[in-house]
Amino acid sequence: MTSLTAIKKDFPIFTHHPGLIYLDSAATSQKPMAVIDAERKFYEEYNANIHRGIYDLSLQATDAYESAREKVRQFINAKSIHEIVFTRNTTEAINLIALTYGQRLGTGDVILLSEMEHHSNILPWQKLQQEQGVELRWWPVTDQGDLDFAALPGLLDSKVKLVAVTQMSNVLGTVNDIKTITAKAHEVGALVLIDAAQSVPHLAVDVQDLDADFLVFSGHKMLGPTGIGALFTKEKILADLPPFLRGGDMILEVSKEAAIWNSLPHRFEAGTPNIAGAIGLGAAIDYLTGLGLDNIWQHEQALVKYGLEKLGKLSGVQIMGAGAGQLGSGSLGRGAIFALTLTGVHPHDIGSILNDLKIAIRAGHHCAMPLHQRYNVLASARASFYLYNTKAEIDALVSGIKKIQEIFA
Repeated sequence: MTSLTAIKKDFPIFTHHPGLIYLDSAATSQKPMAVIDAERKFYEEYNANIHRGIYDLSLQATDAYESAREKVRQFINAKSIHEIVFTRNTTEAINLIALTYGQRLGTGDVILLSEMEHHSNILPWQKLQQEQGVELRWWPVTDQGDLDFAALPGLLDSKVKLVAVTQMSNVLGTVNDIKTITAKAHEVGALVLIDAAQSVPHLAVDVQDLDADFLVFSGHKMLGPTGIGALFTKEKILADLPPFLRGGDMILEVSKEAAIWNSLPHRFEAGTPNIAGAIGLGAAIDYLTGLGLDNIWQHEQALVKYGLEKLGKLSGVQIMGAGAGQLGSGSLGRGAIFALTLTGVHPHDIGSILNDLKIAIRAGHHCAMPLHQRYNVLASARASFYLYNTKAEIDALVSGIKKIQEIFA
């Protein structure tokens, strides 16, 4: 893997803000110059709408957009580009499935969710519960921060039509054993939706190996632009779903009476899409692939070990799910995410004081209120790390927390 010093030079944010310690990549990652340049090049050199023009600019833009789709396909090892739908983000992708596949569900059907889900993987299913009578079942999380696999046999039966679960918790860092979950769900005839917003940026994901039915993620958490994400769906499932939105480019033919839908995946991308965003996402994938996902994951695992050791020695600090991913836990490890509380100090005060030290973290419930309720915690301070972070920045975080403790002593 390229040296960390060289990597940091690729990100202009650190040039504009010398000394910045950015520990909020779980919310959004910083962008390398390669991604910024790719978007700029589109707007400066071949800006045009796609799929509709027979002139050179349009053809070039179309080629770049569809090339980005192919990069996404390769990145997650989907069988076909027909299985890749561009969306605005993970949230829209989940809502797309809820408003298409989910419309087939009703009274007597069950969706299984875990207690560690992001609100984006809860609210669309609650809507089906409220409007269509779908039952929601909750898979509990252990005190250590793992899914309770011992509880799964009592939750998973033939009534379950969908299991919607995160691959990596945005609070606990827990990496769930999706392959096992998918196999067990398929045994009872359930489909599986994987929220990979936190996992895809950090570790290699293979949808064929996981046997995923649906997988969703956002570009902005993996060095890409905001406003672009992707939905993977097995082609045989996607082909049987109705359009999500209706308008331009998702049709083959329109009369006054009816319409014929476009082929996959275009029938799910109505209107002019985020062309520049898709191109930027493709550039982010090129950057990550060049570094190697395995190298990134190994680097972050070193940060996990170091962070747990250093933060664990601080009195008054409690790390949510500090025991997640241990041997025999049923999980596959944990990402470099530390959501913590500090005795006698509100998380917002932690965030504010650390900001004065040029350390950027997040404070709140991180769109995971049910998980915080599970641990009887109103809010937490979350430090999340990525490929441009170092052990020295963990030391700075620890020093900052000690300073906070002195202030509130």
